[in-house]
Amino acid sequence: MKKEALWSLRLGFSTAQQHLIEVNGIDQFIHNSFAYQPEITTPDFLRAYPKKYKEIRSLRREINQMSPEGKAERRKQQRNNLRSLGYNWIERMQTAEYPLRENMTCFWHNHFVSTSQKVKIAPWIHQHYTALSKNAFGNFRDLTKAMVKSNAMISYLDNDKNRKNANNENLGRELLELFTLGIGHYTEDDVKNAARALAGLSYGDTSGRYRNKQRETDSMTFLGQTGVFDSDTIVDIIFEQEAAPYLITEKILKWFIYDDPSSELVKFYGDYLQSKDFEIQPLLEKIFLTEFDKNPIATKVKDPLRFALQTINELNMEDRVEPVAIARFLRDQSMELYNQPNVKGWEGGNNWLTSAIYLQRNQVSQWLTAGERIFKRNKMKMQNDPKLPTLYIPEELRTNKEIISYLLDQNLSIATPTIQEDLEQILTYDFKPHVPGAELGILRAYQYIITTPEYQVI
Repeated sequence: MKKEALWSLRLGFSTAQQHLIEVNGIDQFIHNSFAYQPEITTPDFLRAYPKKYKEIRSLRREINQMSPEGKAERRKQQRNNLRSLGYNWIERMQTAEYPLRENMTCFWHNHFVSTSQKVKIAPWIHQHYTALSKNAFGNFRDLTKAMVKSNAMISYLDNDKNRKNANNENLGRELLELFTLGIGHYTEDDVKNAARALAGLSYGDTSGRYRNKQRETDSMTFLGQTGVFDSDTIVDIIFEQEAAPYLITEKILKWFIYDDPSSELVKFYGDYLQSKDFEIQPLLEKIFLTEFDKNPIATKVKDPLRFALQTINELNMEDRVEPVAIARFLRDQSMELYNQPNVKGWEGGNNWLTSAIYLQRNQVSQWLTAGERIFKRNKMKMQNDPKLPTLYIPEELRTNKEIISYLLDQNLSIATPTIQEDLEQILTYDFKPHVPGAELGILRAYQYIITTPEYQVI
């Protein structure tokens, strides 16, 4: 696979940005990606939604008093609204000139998990996404503070039920275990006292706020420091710990490049993150430029999002496969946006290559290369479309081996001799690429490529 195609796929979701990397170089491409920040518009259905917490609470009471039929209708509308947020996000991923921000937002979305299935309030889910997007390349410590006070996070981890003398430890535990330090770097007493510091932190209009009657005012000891703490101060204390930079560094490496990064690599980049006071942009720049020069290949299983958007982009089918169809595919592949299976998020790696997932990917590949268009409601099946997808093939390519080489350069990190031989059986030595009907042979070759195990890794 060409280096620029591979890194377009790693930093975005497809090879659509390959040309920008080739023309401008990886340094300028990364710089432009950091600077790119399109406006986040509020979906139409959210404009009429209550904004203040009191109004949201009043609406909930109103729904509770409805008839069973009325409640069912409101729940259906609620589900549709929440799904629409996912459709809008997929469209942003596909249309972004520089998709690194959306990719990093998706990373944070899988780190600071708050699912729509649990939260249910669409404005809070949208606020959560907006905060992650705006701060995608910002300071990890500051983002952690904001996420702890996010209405969506408070709802997802039940901190609205965390009160003085009646603590709920969910948010305090996950803050330590999954969001920052990781298991082994705190004690159960630290969890208990984190919960005490978070007691009384409940919903607000745009983010959480403390209820004074429910908050803890007595002294506590947390990670070796004693005092009266709130959400911001315990986050500050966490980021003073030796282990603070390494969990997030490992997860970033796993998201973009390595399913199994070495401990030496995690330590190297983690130390750099700490030296930059937990600023994410310098860390990403360091990782991307260093690893681009090393150019590791086949180090990561392709997640369903990259699989779908890469394949659709290569086939030039963006206008024929709607976001709702992609969302259904992601749901069937266990990567539904805003709905991770649990607070740990999507684990990635070999979990993206079970036999069932691989079989479904191959099915969808066959439908797409056949030009089928519209996904049915409950199946990944589409209705026939007489227009075949079109693969871009440079005009100067004249022989079967030139075309095979081009297809492999665009799509496979590793091409075995068997793959080469099989493709030469599909596109034989006398194949002429620019005669009528030649596109069918090229599509067959491409279909073969995207059903190989090698296509599933980057």
